[in-house]
Amino acid sequence: MNVPVVSLLAPAKDERDSLPELFAEISEAMARQHREWELVVVDDGSTDDSWQVIAEHAALNPRIRGIRLRRNFGKAAALAAGVSELRGELMVTLDADLQDDPSEIPRLLADLDSGADLVSGHKAQRKDPLRKRLPSKVFNWFTGLITGLRLSDHNCGLKAARTEVYRRVPLYGELHRYIPALAHQLGYRVVERTVNHRARQHGVSKYGLERYARGALDLLTVMALTRYGRRPAHLFGGLGMLAGTLGTLVLLHLTGVWLFTEEPIGTRPLLTLGILLEIFGVQMISLGLLAELVLHRTEREHDVTVLVADQTTRTANSEQHAS
Repeated sequence: MNVPVVSLLAPAKDERDSLPELFAEISEAMARQHREWELVVVDDGSTDDSWQVIAEHAALNPRIRGIRLRRNFGKAAALAAGVSELRGELMVTLDADLQDDPSEIPRLLADLDSGADLVSGHKAQRKDPLRKRLPSKVFNWFTGLITGLRLSDHNCGLKAARTEVYRRVPLYGELHRYIPALAHQLGYRVVERTVNHRARQHGVSKYGLERYARGALDLLTVMALTRYGRRPAHLFGGLGMLAGTLGTLVLLHLTGVWLFTEEPIGTRPLLTLGILLEIFGVQMISLGLLAELVLHRTEREHDVTVLVADQTTRTANSEQHAS
């Protein structure tokens, strides 16, 4: 098989019954594409016969490759493991549970050909119960507010991108939910396309409501990376100045009480609060300065012009391809 142009990546966890249909639908969708492709399936610690199904199909079809993780590490780790093995310049991610429709892949690839760097699917008619849809709407609204990238569906499993995007975006913990926002922060062009979503036919969902609690914590990480990744002193220093200002106001109030009244202030909890706020403010400002020093030392190895050159070269290539 020639070197693939498009790499499809599908994380799978206990999807034995869905995998044969997934392989057939992907083959049908890619048959209309006049470019070489490969499919990499990552078995994320399945406890059923998913790996046997992957191995059997890989033996019969050279386009299919399998990666087996020793245990369940989570979707972000599975994506990271798969991305490290991809050979195509373009890539498509989709879940292995058949809820993502492989027939949408050509439309996503067409958006990449038009100049987009990452195309995120939008499940406009989502075939999930209300208990999943409502928290998802809140999650998407908050993510757009915090990151500045307004998408209707940040966490759709069906995405297409230039492979370099996934290799530059950090993939660990639960950050796979914020891939579009992280790519946007790096200067890549992110667009959204409405895609078909299907009801689950086999197995059960691997995610519960607890993922939204973890997602809220990860959103703080994303905010730090996207807004303050290159200026940490603004984050920690801002918190320190706020705390220091409040502490100063509290202590000035108590000073006035001590000077102009005969009321004691030594036993007041407000005095303790004022002192703690001042200490916290000094610590936060110091932490911000230390973070800036660390960033100054490490960022010397990061050449921002590489991103600019890549974007310019890619735009020129897209225009040449269109003509």
